[in-house]
Amino acid sequence: MTVCQGNIQRTMNANLYSLLSERFRARRTHTCIETDTGRCYRYGDLEQASARYARFLSGLGLEPGDRVAVQTEKTPQALFFYLGCLRANLIYLPLNTAYRQAEIEYFLDDAEPRFVLCDPGALDIVRALATARGIEHVFTLDAQGHGTLPDACSSTAPEFTTVAARDDDVAVILYTSGTTGKPKGAMLTHGNLVSNAKTLHQAWGWRADDVLLHALPLFHIHGLFVACHCALLGASTMLFLAKFNADTVVRLLPRATVFMGVPTYYTRLLANPTFGRETCGRMRLFTSGSAPLLAQTFEEFADRTGHRILERYGMTETGMNTSNPLDGPRVPETVGPPLAGVSVRIVSHDDRDLPAGEVGQLLVKGPNVFKGYWRQPDKTAEAFTADGWFRTGDLARRDANGYVAIVGRIKDLIITGGLNVYPKEIETYIDELDGVAESAVIGLPHPDFGEAVTAVVVRARGHEDMTEESLLQALKQKIAGYKVPKRVFFVAELPRNAMGKVQKSLLRNQYRV
Repeated sequence: MTVCQGNIQRTMNANLYSLLSERFRARRTHTCIETDTGRCYRYGDLEQASARYARFLSGLGLEPGDRVAVQTEKTPQALFFYLGCLRANLIYLPLNTAYRQAEIEYFLDDAEPRFVLCDPGALDIVRALATARGIEHVFTLDAQGHGTLPDACSSTAPEFTTVAARDDDVAVILYTSGTTGKPKGAMLTHGNLVSNAKTLHQAWGWRADDVLLHALPLFHIHGLFVACHCALLGASTMLFLAKFNADTVVRLLPRATVFMGVPTYYTRLLANPTFGRETCGRMRLFTSGSAPLLAQTFEEFADRTGHRILERYGMTETGMNTSNPLDGPRVPETVGPPLAGVSVRIVSHDDRDLPAGEVGQLLVKGPNVFKGYWRQPDKTAEAFTADGWFRTGDLARRDANGYVAIVGRIKDLIITGGLNVYPKEIETYIDELDGVAESAVIGLPHPDFGEAVTAVVVRARGHEDMTEESLLQALKQKIAGYKVPKRVFFVAELPRNAMGKVQKSLLRNQYRV
């Protein structure tokens, strides 16, 4: 985009990396990341590493708009590689590290990436899948930040001119499952990411001296975009944990000012006897998202620490939409009012606006809302109203003060430990198993994970000896561990209504503890 100022003409680069680099340009010697092993990386290191990756990818012939699939453990190098993809205006495709072969195969078929980065332990499988699909470039990166990728880039020059991007250029594709069981690729643009990062940075009062204790994964919107983007915009230091561990978090919290987590993190911190007010002496902000935070957890945390957790609400397709205020009442079991620039509506089944207090589907609109689903124009059209409001699929109500409460999910989504699980996808895998006639997957309340994936299964005739253990072992070979049911119940038949639809509400009531 070109902007005229008097007789001067200048080009505006909407690339997210350009915005981030403007913020940390004057703080190149400031610590960007400190790992749990004590290794430190400065912002100058980030700049050079991301330049090497961008130059290397471009040297392989990758061009703006090409997809790059990544399934690696959380490391500083993985974050630098993401930023390198942004700099080269490539489309970054993060994949959950728990995904198995069948899932990876689907993503490679659908996204058609030109480059795949994986853990060395998965190289044989990934390379075979990639070769079969004509994907030439497969590299590795391990949990210590070593692999064929950093080796190949070691002699690459650490300079790169960030490629110009437009607001509507796709920066990332994040896969989110649907009720059909087929994951859909949500296309998030540079404009989407810039808008949400700026909004959160302001809404949460980010300061130059903030220190973020980062314990979230990098394949998820929460850890990669909400957490990292806020810290990078502030040129702040991140205490970078490979994984959440309550003991480690308690040990490092006295050095931090901001912590972002899912409800499971907070229940585990409260279960740690050494966690309390002294631990949180420097803290100014705890946020929670990705799953509903119980009022009991909210109140217990406030009593124990003196801090009221700030709960917010977002989606893969939109980033963050609402947030309890930094300054003002934080109401338990609500996700606050809409963020600046975001509009929300609560509507009936026929899209009529509902008054405060009534439950309906939540619709959102704003610069944060995604471009659409990758190569699925029909699904994209279904997801929006005629006048451009995105249908979240969540049931919500709004109080007289504008605070939104999420009360249910139209699409029957299960959120376990902050990760999304769609029943139809799991049912498809279960029904493919030898000895299964049919299945229904539901979510049941769980004190640690929020919800536990639970399967109700009808055995096929002649397979009455099928056990819970044998079914779960078969599933563990096919799908990510967090999707595998915590329990399996066998029944003679599934309850159905007059139209033949399985009545999952009856199953939830029957098996709820």
